[in-house]
Amino acid sequence: MVTRSHRRFNSVKIIAGLFLLFICPEWHISAQEPAWNYFYRVYFRDKGENNINSFSLRDLFTERAVERRWKMGQTSPDFRDIPVSSGYIRQITALGLKLHCKSRWLNTALFKSTSPVDVNKLLNLPFIAEVQAVKHPMGKSIPSDKLRFELTQSGPLSFDRPVSMLNGITVHNSGFTGRGILIAVLDGGFTNADKISSLEELRNRNGIITTLDVVGNSDFVYSYHGHGTAVLSVLAGNISGSIEGSAPGADFCLIRTEDVSSEFPVEEDFWVAGAEFADSLGADIISSSLGYFTFDDPLLDNKFSDMDGNTTFVTKGADIAASRGILTVCSAGNERNNSWVHIIAPSDGDSVLAIGAVDGNMAISSFSSSGPSYDRRVKPDVVAQGVSVPVQVSASSVDRSSGTSFSCPVISGMCACIMQAVPEATSADIISALHEASDRFHLPDSLYGYGIPDITLAIKLLQERLLILPENGSVLYPNPFNDLIKITFRESPSNLTVEIFDASGRLINKAVYKEYISRSVTLDAFREFPAGIYFIRIITTDGTTLHKAIKIRN
Repeated sequence: MVTRSHRRFNSVKIIAGLFLLFICPEWHISAQEPAWNYFYRVYFRDKGENNINSFSLRDLFTERAVERRWKMGQTSPDFRDIPVSSGYIRQITALGLKLHCKSRWLNTALFKSTSPVDVNKLLNLPFIAEVQAVKHPMGKSIPSDKLRFELTQSGPLSFDRPVSMLNGITVHNSGFTGRGILIAVLDGGFTNADKISSLEELRNRNGIITTLDVVGNSDFVYSYHGHGTAVLSVLAGNISGSIEGSAPGADFCLIRTEDVSSEFPVEEDFWVAGAEFADSLGADIISSSLGYFTFDDPLLDNKFSDMDGNTTFVTKGADIAASRGILTVCSAGNERNNSWVHIIAPSDGDSVLAIGAVDGNMAISSFSSSGPSYDRRVKPDVVAQGVSVPVQVSASSVDRSSGTSFSCPVISGMCACIMQAVPEATSADIISALHEASDRFHLPDSLYGYGIPDITLAIKLLQERLLILPENGSVLYPNPFNDLIKITFRESPSNLTVEIFDASGRLINKAVYKEYISRSVTLDAFREFPAGIYFIRIITTDGTTLHKAIKIRN
C-alpha cells in the first residue's frame, strides 16, 4: 500500500500546544473574560528584531512541515516565515489593547478592546504601516446562522455517489484512502464530532491529530456548530451502506476559524491564523467550506472587483498557504441564486482549488456560485456532487444536505488519495492534473469550470509525468532498502496481489487488490520485519514475477 510515514505525527501531537501559543498567544482564557467588541488589524512595516538569518526551517516548523517545504525546493525560511516582532506587540499592548492572534505571512497582528480605540495613537508608532477596524458592535444584516444547512432524511441516490461520480471507488479499492496525509479542516465548529458513529473508526485510530479554536483562543472545538462535523463526515465518515468518506484513511487537524454569531472581516484574520497553524504542523491539505463577501457592516463589504485573487486578506493568506506547498481547497460559494451570484473569497485565489456543486445527475446546482473571477480566470476550478450528499451531525441518523460546503470535502478528500498514490506530486501538479482529468477541460465555463474530474485519470497523468517507469514489467526501488520499498510497473495492473516471503520461503504478508489503478505500490509492511533477505511475488493479469529484496537495517 502506498503510504507516508505516520511516525511524523508523534512530533505533531507533542508540540501542537507550542504552536497554539506561537500563533494565538492568549489562547488560555478565564471564565471572566470581558466582552471584546472591537478588533483592529495592525500591519507592520517590518519584523523588527527578527532577522531572517537567525532562523532555520526547523526552528519554526515540525519535521512534516520542513519535509513539505523541501519538496517545494524551499530549504530556508523567507520573510513571510519569520515571526512578527514581539517588541512591536509589547508596545501596542502597553496602550491597553490585547493581542488575539497574528500572521507572520502578512506581518499583521489582531488586537481587541472592550471600547473604541483612537487609531491615530497606533499610527503614530513608527513601525505601524496601517490599521483597519475589522469588527465593532452592530446589528446583524445577514441571517442569524450563516452556516445553516438543511438536513433531509432521504435522497434518490446511492450513498457512495459523491465518490463514485469521480471514479473514486476504484481509487479506494486500490488502497488509496488518504493514509498518511494530514488534512486541516477550517470551519465554524465540530459539535458531536467526538461522538457520531461515522467517525468512530477515525477516533479509534487517533486520526484527529490536534484541534484549535482560533475564535475562542482554546483547543476545544467540539461545540459551537455542526457544520464542520458534517464536512468532516463527508471526508472521513464510514458507515456501511450509508456514508463513505472521500478520504477515510487520512488524518485531520480540526480548526475553528468562523464565528457564527456575526459576520465581520475579523474572521479573515482567524482563517489566516488557522492556515498558519496548519502550515506549522505540516498539513498537506487545507479543506475550507467557508467564504467571505458581505458583512454585518455594509461599509466593510467586499466587492466583486475584489475577487481578483490578490485583494482580500483571506485570499492573500490562502495563496501564501499554497506557496508553502499546501493544497488549499475552498468552496466556491452558494450565491448564484442570490444577489451576489459570484464566487467568494478565498476561492478566487489563483493558487486555490475552488469547488462548485453538481447534483447526482452531474447537472450544475442552482446555488453553485458562478465564475469567472473578476480578472477573468476560470472559476470554479472543478465541481463535485454538492446536492443530497450524505452527512452525519447527530448520533441517531445519517442525513443528506446540499451546498458547495459538501462538494469541497469530496474533492479535498480525493486529493488526499492522489497525494498518497503519487507522493512526488506537488499541490500545483495536482491542480493541473485535476483540470486536465475533468470532462470540460477543453471547453471550461463559468459554471462547471473544468468540470467533473476523473481521479483515476488524474493519478495516471501524474504518474506518467513524475514516475521513472521501467521499460517493461516491474522493478523494485531502492534495493537494498531500510524501511520502505517501492514497486513500479510499466503499465497499471488491472488487479494486483503482492506476497512477501522470508528467506525460508514462509509467507509473512499478503495484500490483494481486486482492482488496481496505480503504476506503483509502496510496501510498508517491512517496517515490522528484521533485516535480511526477502522474496516478493507479484501476481497480475499479465502473469507472476518474483523479486529478491534485501533489508539492511532494523
